[in-house]
Amino acid sequence: MSQAAAAHAAEPAETPLTPESWGKLGMWVFLAGDAMSFGTLLAGYAIMRGTSKNWPVPAGVLGIGLTAFMTFLLICSSVTMVKGLDAIKRGDQKSLVKFLGLTVLGGVLFLGMQAYEWTHLIHEGLGLTQNKWGAAQFGTTFFLITGFHGMHVTGGVIYLSIIAWQGSKGAYSAHSHNAVEIAGLYWHFVDLVWILVFTFVYLL
Repeated sequence: MSQAAAAHAAEPAETPLTPESWGKLGMWVFLAGDAMSFGTLLAGYAIMRGTSKNWPVPAGVLGIGLTAFMTFLLICSSVTMVKGLDAIKRGDQKSLVKFLGLTVLGGVLFLGMQAYEWTHLIHEGLGLTQNKWGAAQFGTTFFLITGFHGMHVTGGVIYLSIIAWQGSKGAYSAHSHNAVEIAGLYWHFVDLVWILVFTFVYLL
């Protein structure tokens, strides 16, 4: 047998995709599509802002202090998500449920604060088609972008609540926790997108 043939024979066979890896691949594909959706919304915001002559300064309209705290909450919820995954990797189901519960709580508090922010801004005169501070498109893009993200947070809260409930029933272990990892990918994505939204819509 030639050296080339021997080397080829020694190569390990390719590992087929397992149900676990298919799940992660599916989530990555979903997140890639979602990233393009958010990218399109932010690009539209940038174009409208760049072509408008009376676009308001966001800091003069939006509640930066409140939103900064909301951002901090989501960052903390990403930390608790990491701790929950680390716990189940060690086989600690009780800590998994605890940290997932804290993650869900962070998401619920975020949504509550966003509802308060929206209510306050609408009362002050900002709407989908109106804006007393300048271009009406500012209100349109603001509510579309933050609302789209809020829908994702709501979905994440429901998603993680189901994972936490399953965890409380002993569905996951140190050797079987793929669903927790996949849920974590989604939640970290939602948090990362919010940081971008906060930067481009609120701060710049």
